[in-house]
Amino acid sequence: MEDRTVSVFLEELSSGAPTPGGGGASAVCGAIAAALGSMVGNLTSGKKKYAEYQEEIEIAIAKCGSLVKEFEALGKKDEEVFEPLAKAYSIPKDQEGRDEILEGVLRQASTAPFEVVEKAYETSLVLARLAVIGSRLAISDVGVAAAACETAAKGAAMNVYINTKSMKDRDYAEDLNKKTIDLVNETSGVCSKVYEEVKTLLIGG
Repeated sequence: MEDRTVSVFLEELSSGAPTPGGGGASAVCGAIAAALGSMVGNLTSGKKKYAEYQEEIEIAIAKCGSLVKEFEALGKKDEEVFEPLAKAYSIPKDQEGRDEILEGVLRQASTAPFEVVEKAYETSLVLARLAVIGSRLAISDVGVAAAACETAAKGAAMNVYINTKSMKDRDYAEDLNKKTIDLVNETSGVCSKVYEEVKTLLIGG
């Protein structure tokens, strides 16, 4: 994922290959959201009108830069965990130890998308602040970033749920589902608020 062009990624995404898939696409949405946040920060940095926020803007730029890299790494991780999962599903159902192997790889396969949800929440908090202190000339980009961030969280959650659905340990699965649902709701709440605030600034309300 980290070394592909956009065209190559989209070509692979639209093919019959199992990866990249929804998990990778969600990570890309998160990276786009964070990158847009960084762009807004860079367009604001150094402007006299926003001088009182300069230190905070620099922190936001650095945070968004780190988030972009983390989303990229998680997209790659999401692809890497698919192969052992596919192999586990191909083990004959009557083979001894199959359930334990499958349970282990299902947990592993849930890790990357759950972390994407976590990072989306972190991104949403930066965007919420940029909606206040970012340059008004780039405010629409904050709205776009908020939409992409919410998509990242909701999309990655689907990859958590498809794995927890097959887990034998229902206590673990339901706990992870609840954590995911709570984080997605938090992220969606922040992103929706940012999106509506930006829309109101642009067209009134």
